[in-house]
Amino acid sequence: MSLTRLDRQYGAAIATVWRTTLGRTSHTWAGLGSWRDRDVRRFERTALPVILGGQRQVAALTASYLERLYRDIDGPSRRVDLDLDTVTGRALRDVDPDEVYRRPFKEVWAALGNDVPFDEALSRGAHRLETIAKTDLQLARTHTVREVGDDMPRFEYTVRELQGEYDCALCMIASTQRYRKRDLAPIHPGCDCLVKLVTADEDPGQVIDEEKLERIHELVEEALGKSDRGGRAVDYRKIVIANEHGEIGPVLGYAGQRFTGPDDINLPT
Repeated sequence: MSLTRLDRQYGAAIATVWRTTLGRTSHTWAGLGSWRDRDVRRFERTALPVILGGQRQVAALTASYLERLYRDIDGPSRRVDLDLDTVTGRALRDVDPDEVYRRPFKEVWAALGNDVPFDEALSRGAHRLETIAKTDLQLARTHTVREVGDDMPRFEYTVRELQGEYDCALCMIASTQRYRKRDLAPIHPGCDCLVKLVTADEDPGQVIDEEKLERIHELVEEALGKSDRGGRAVDYRKIVIANEHGEIGPVLGYAGQRFTGPDDINLPT
């Protein structure tokens, strides 16, 4: 499936929320000056309202997007009535956010306890914070899809659309599949796939793009000498495929590596 104008508008709005939320959270973390036990509450008083606000924005944007999608296939319908408390905050993990966002500090303390240099320990904490915040933003989206989809009976399945210039192979594999709307879940922390609800007059089957799926496995096998149709033997999250203009760019590399062509690939054996 190709991205529509509405898809792109929604994706751009979500990306803006991600950038703003993550940027402000990272700035708060870096500006603490100390990361001791007494600093946890100081951080959370400033950062948690920003993070929760970002989650609520994602949920509201997603609900509005799905409402417009449904209107296109079912005509005028009642507005989505979504309780944001059911798709944000504690509802995402069934764990108090105060505890969740204490974990980056624990990451720092554990590293220092293992004689890791302070700068490296702080970097590990910052990375843990970013991972948690990204995951929660995506959970707000997928929880909203589940909740809103329940009230849209003509939608039967969800599909994923890739948005980024670089997408991990797990997400690319997921984009070839269809999922029942109540079964959706992020594949990995930081996943930013656009999630669409779709109708089906009959079950289209699990795989909706056999050709793309097989090509992904071929690319992995070419680069690593092996692939896994179940996505287990090879950790696909460590592989990045350049994906431009909706096409699979046949270049693989490890996460964080930037490359422009096959000659730039240097995969360890």
